Amino acid sequence: MMHEARSRGWSRATGSTLPIGKVPVDQLRKLLARFAKARDSRAVVGAGIGLDAAAIRLGTRLLVAKTDPITFVADEIGTYALLINASDLATMGAIPKWFLATVLLPARSTTAFSVNRLFSQLHTICRRLHVSLCGGHSEITDAVTRPVVVGCLLGECSPGKIITTAGARVGDAVLLTKGLAIEAVSILARERAGEIRRRHGARFLARCRRYLTEPGLSVLKEAQVAMSIGGVHAMHDPTEGGLSAALYELAEAAGVGMTIETDKIRILPEAAQLCAEFGLNPLGTISSGALLICTNPAVEKRTVARLQKARIPVAWIGTVVPKRGGVTRIERGRARPFPRFAVDELARFFQQSRAG
Repeated sequence: MMHEARSRGWSRATGSTLPIGKVPVDQLRKLLARFAKARDSRAVVGAGIGLDAAAIRLGTRLLVAKTDPITFVADEIGTYALLINASDLATMGAIPKWFLATVLLPARSTTAFSVNRLFSQLHTICRRLHVSLCGGHSEITDAVTRPVVVGCLLGECSPGKIITTAGARVGDAVLLTKGLAIEAVSILARERAGEIRRRHGARFLARCRRYLTEPGLSVLKEAQVAMSIGGVHAMHDPTEGGLSAALYELAEAAGVGMTIETDKIRILPEAAQLCAEFGLNPLGTISSGALLICTNPAVEKRTVARLQKARIPVAWIGTVVPKRGGVTRIERGRARPFPRFAVDELARFFQQSRAG
């Protein structure tokens, strides 16, 4: 009865319904300005558009905290939960240390085996990243129809090494590692496995499933390599909303513009194939595993060389420009606004698939 009453109260809210995906930026901006203004003076980094995590001063160290849910996938959900949260800490120069998870599992389809498998995934990836699983909450509930894991990852760094998306500077070189739609390929390989196997065979499907680890969703290594060179002013990972959302979030956080050379953006073969077949624009498709780096142009070549030596593909894709330049793309010599997407392309696809 309590769940039913809450549901009725929620449905009576006035106004038009919002699309699936992140809360629209314009509305989120107003909400943060109204409800997230006051904070403890030790909160070095608080809530803001495009900011990857919070940072809180504790003595001589900074505690960096991130929370993110995994809702797209059921298979390997424990692995996704850790890697996605760890990437956001990495973009701020922090070392992941402690993980908590709220696990919501659907009634009538959850088994002891599936619960054991999920916790085994959490254990395995925690060991790999040298992270301690410290606690959380688990519940079987009729409030969800598929598993949901909300991760909270804590890490630390020294105050002098913290960076945020707000740090990008005019003139910075913009680098992109690996390529676009990495996470989208990994998700499609799990949620549309039968369809992909029929079209391309088992080997192609296996390559797509391995996108989870190769090229991989983690950006810890590339973030650490880039930071070791120096000159990094901002980093951001293109999660939900893809490269487009990441660029616009970074630009807003730093109060700058971005000029991006479209032909420099790398899209892996399997990603290009699946995006074309499922009608996804790679620029607006969830792309965890890639990393945007805004760095001093004086160290750009050294950064690229060091990343390539570490076997991490990377390319220069553009430049940070003054805010009045906006976020633009250069394509066939013409400048035009970088495309924006109301909903992540993969979320839109799944929504349309369910509606159909």
